[in-house]
Amino acid sequence: MWNLSAPWWEFVLRGLIVYGSVLVLLRVTGKRQIGQLTPFDLVLLLVLSNAVQNAMNAGDNSVTAGLILAVTLVAANLLLATLTARSRRFERVAEGRPEVLVHDGRVYHELMQRERITRDDLHKALRRAGCERLGDVHVAILETDGSISVLVHREAPATPREAAGSLWHQGAADDDTV
Repeated sequence: MWNLSAPWWEFVLRGLIVYGSVLVLLRVTGKRQIGQLTPFDLVLLLVLSNAVQNAMNAGDNSVTAGLILAVTLVAANLLLATLTARSRRFERVAEGRPEVLVHDGRVYHELMQRERITRDDLHKALRRAGCERLGDVHVAILETDGSISVLVHREAPATPREAAGSLWHQGAADDDTV
């Protein structure tokens, strides 16, 4: 139960190698994939954790090996968080940079395609922000955590009637509505 089948440092090294490798794999998949956990993503994470388990513990199921790996993974995560908090350059490498998806109503489709963001994902975020048309959007930003932040144009309506009327009912074009 407590006896290790390999030296303790091998478990630390294995844990760091797997942690780093999985982190790079997840980083390469794109911000949106990490930020929005779909049922497919959940299954992937569960299967992925099972796939790398033996690479970390080398078949050793002892309590000691499990504790060494747990401490190693938590320490690696803490170190990564500390480095990203202290170094802007390291933060950009580890987490990436926010990307502008929409600016003044113009959608950057090539960026959405590269980050694997669907029109439905974008429209859902815009609706949550209270946007009825793409023209309402000053800027929509894909954050480093995969969420989409939306800043809307804040213009006062010209007349009380405009304030009361909804753009949904004014016949806005399908491509413009969200």
